[in-house]
Amino acid sequence: MLILDGSEGEGGGQILRTALSLSALTGVPFTLKNIRSNRKQPGLKAQHLTAVTAMQQICRANVQGATLNSPEVIFIPQKIQPGNYHWDIGTAGATTLLLQTVAYPLSFSKSTSSITITGGTHVPWSPTFDFLEKHWLLFMRRLGFEFSLKLVQAGFFPQGGGKIIGNIQPFQTRENFICIKRGILHKIQALSAVSNLDIEIARRQAHQGQRRLEQQGLSVETKIETMKAPSPGTTYLLLAEFENSQVCYFSLGARGKPAEQVANETVDTFLNFMTKAAAIDEHLADQLLLPLALTGKAAHFTIHKITSHFLTNIKVIQAFKKIEIVVNSQPDQTGEVFMKPVE
Repeated sequence: MLILDGSEGEGGGQILRTALSLSALTGVPFTLKNIRSNRKQPGLKAQHLTAVTAMQQICRANVQGATLNSPEVIFIPQKIQPGNYHWDIGTAGATTLLLQTVAYPLSFSKSTSSITITGGTHVPWSPTFDFLEKHWLLFMRRLGFEFSLKLVQAGFFPQGGGKIIGNIQPFQTRENFICIKRGILHKIQALSAVSNLDIEIARRQAHQGQRRLEQQGLSVETKIETMKAPSPGTTYLLLAEFENSQVCYFSLGARGKPAEQVANETVDTFLNFMTKAAAIDEHLADQLLLPLALTGKAAHFTIHKITSHFLTNIKVIQAFKKIEIVVNSQPDQTGEVFMKPVE
């Protein structure tokens, strides 16, 4: 039984999600204490509780502490069972984070699984559905994970009500993952979208993003669209394709937040990325750690910024698996990462 402290490092819900995935895959049971203890509202919230109950269902686990606001969970996994699963978070909790939690264990079973999740698809502090579809999926396939995603309807914060469907094929072994130099910039694409709001807001976001990028001598291909959703919301996303890699940044609208500010936030983070020589953006890097650790292959890549989230994830992974992970950098700096399994 592993004993993990949920207050260590970044101290958020990712500690729980990573532990659940790895416990299911390794068969190692764990106790997680002090869940999100340094957060304003500590303990299990709806999206974290759904992750526990979903993984309990997938691997027929014995679980203690699976209640709302619980500060501690005991998780004892059994065998992973592929199948058709449906989960409703019940709030605007991130469907995308739940999908990532369950997708990796299911991909190491011998048959296809289908999952349907209801909740938030475009919410703060989480990857949006567009980020997963346009960015994360490309790298997952590069690593050997065969996922397909469908957005039935978007769910913006605070109401949620979005629905996503994921199809998960068995994992296929690939080669070592090397992504050190991003190479020359090929093109930049933008998505400017609204739901239950005037399309002019999406056009304003698009115009501001284009204006800012053109000031830097960069051109952008923009798609403006309306999303089906039960509540109002906006998003602006940039996807930049390079010779050897791609990066993605986005921002979300909020009540009283001008369309131009939404676009500016996205452009600012992208332009900041361009000031360094890294190949991988900081958000994707954090989401790459776990799948890379599961492939059984070596990896070598550069990251725009080493985050506390990234470093905390490393500690959780190494608690379950024998894997060497070397980070040649200080927190909040551009870094180079080496990973390899320990025999």
